[in-house]
Amino acid sequence: MASAISHAQLNAQLAQGMVAPLYAVVGEDDLLRDMALGALKAALLGEGESDFNCDLFYGDDVSGAEIVTCASEVAVFAPRRMVVVKAADKLPARECDAILPYLKEPNDSTAVIFVASKLDGRLKFTQALTKAAVTVDCSPLREAQWLPWLKQDAERVGIRLNDDAIDLLKEACGGSLYSVRRELEKLAAYVSPGQVVTAADAATLRGIEPGASVFDLTLAIGTKSRGRALAILARNLEAGEAPLRILGSLAWQYRRLWKVKEVVRQGGREGEAARTLRMDPHKVGAFL
Repeated sequence: MASAISHAQLNAQLAQGMVAPLYAVVGEDDLLRDMALGALKAALLGEGESDFNCDLFYGDDVSGAEIVTCASEVAVFAPRRMVVVKAADKLPARECDAILPYLKEPNDSTAVIFVASKLDGRLKFTQALTKAAVTVDCSPLREAQWLPWLKQDAERVGIRLNDDAIDLLKEACGGSLYSVRRELEKLAAYVSPGQVVTAADAATLRGIEPGASVFDLTLAIGTKSRGRALAILARNLEAGEAPLRILGSLAWQYRRLWKVKEVVRQGGREGEAARTLRMDPHKVGAFL
């Protein structure tokens, strides 16, 4: 099985004109999946009336024969066609079996792109797909990848972030790249050109009161301060935060704290572990 490539590696290949007939865009991050699809569409079809040679299917609402028939068609007034199968993990086994012969001999003038948050590696279809296709890894960013990604995406909208603003955005958005991107776009409209965005700017735009962040909620829960936890939760809900987003942010924070605790358990120093994860050592110390 070929190793998966990153979004940056995909862009590099496409820039060199390296286009494959089969792609598997797999990972739990929605934005990274959409970015990969956007890059493929731009490279394969270009601008203008590109939708004419692009077909979109969903795994729970298409037959394998239909996918193969569509993929086998010749492009009209264009060198390539593009067939996208979203929710590919929802394809029934019978429909997957119908696609297997095509994976062995794909149409070179069509790029078939299977998109899923996760594929079952035990299935014959998944094994055949990952062997034949270029797999684009869209897993959530690792801790070390956050800082360069945030800085690059901030530059995209023409702003610069200081370290405190970066930490706040990561914490408040719970690891969701789509949420971070929305906040960056709001900040770009809020601050003056060339101004460095501070944590205060980011908090003002999100309506976060001091001491009412998701980390503060995590800390209140960890120290069994039920009244404070409920008060912080109420403030976030009143500010319009979606309950599922709060829950996701809590889970993200607890995963980070668990990593710090694991480093400490193995003999590492608490402060060093916290700094590695770009967390406030004092807050982490209070929690642990």
